[in-house]
Amino acid sequence: MSFSEKLLQLRKEKGYSQEVLAEKLCTTRQAVSKWENGQGFPETEKLLMIGNLFEVSIDYLLKESKVKTGVEERGYYVSQEMAEGYLSHQQKSTNRIASGVFLLIMACLPYVMFRQEPVVYSFLIILLAAGGVITLASAILKDEERYHVLEKEALMLDQGYVKLLMERLNRLKSRYVSVIIVGVGMVAVGGMAFLLERKGISEGALVPYYPVCVVLIAIGAYAIIRTSMLWSSYSLLIYNEKHINWRNNGFWRKIRKKITE
Repeated sequence: MSFSEKLLQLRKEKGYSQEVLAEKLCTTRQAVSKWENGQGFPETEKLLMIGNLFEVSIDYLLKESKVKTGVEERGYYVSQEMAEGYLSHQQKSTNRIASGVFLLIMACLPYVMFRQEPVVYSFLIILLAAGGVITLASAILKDEERYHVLEKEALMLDQGYVKLLMERLNRLKSRYVSVIIVGVGMVAVGGMAFLLERKGISEGALVPYYPVCVVLIAIGAYAIIRTSMLWSSYSLLIYNEKHINWRNNGFWRKIRKKITE
């Protein structure tokens, strides 16, 4: 099957007229007609647009084949500019999410500090909790829909760029691991104080340190959430096949099916 035949088949499968397809590709109907008749060939930019529009790989469009099937032939092409934009967006988004969780945990601090003054701690709790909710809401409202496809589709990236991403992640990996370990340790230490008091083991000795424990838990949670989400963003682009397999494995597929039912 030639490129012209594939383009014609893809267009008909979508139910597009030549005029509609031309509009989506920012070209003319005459150009689309020539491509489908084998009298011309689109430039690279238009090929990428066609691949993204019909969710097929450039390899599939260019290679002579008999059938239009197979995971290897399908994928969403991600340019370097789009990938960098996604990573930049994730840095801002993860910071908002982690900050929102930080403020919500810190909302417990006024209670352990001003337990004898209900008016004071109530006001401060509301203030911090509201800040946390607003920060989390801003992360949702500023989410960019154009990047959602990266988390749903098999991706195609330039292998040279993937190699650069891997090198960048390898440089960051030791820092990420250290931050996550420290974060887990802070959450564990802070939480342990509350657990020991609840079990009556420390006999009130740790109560004066509750404010410090709340701060430790909040900082630890911030570090874990932000670092793990940033790491996941790189992994999504670099190890996309593993990400897709994870999404499609039996356990998570059953969960998604129950949610959508």
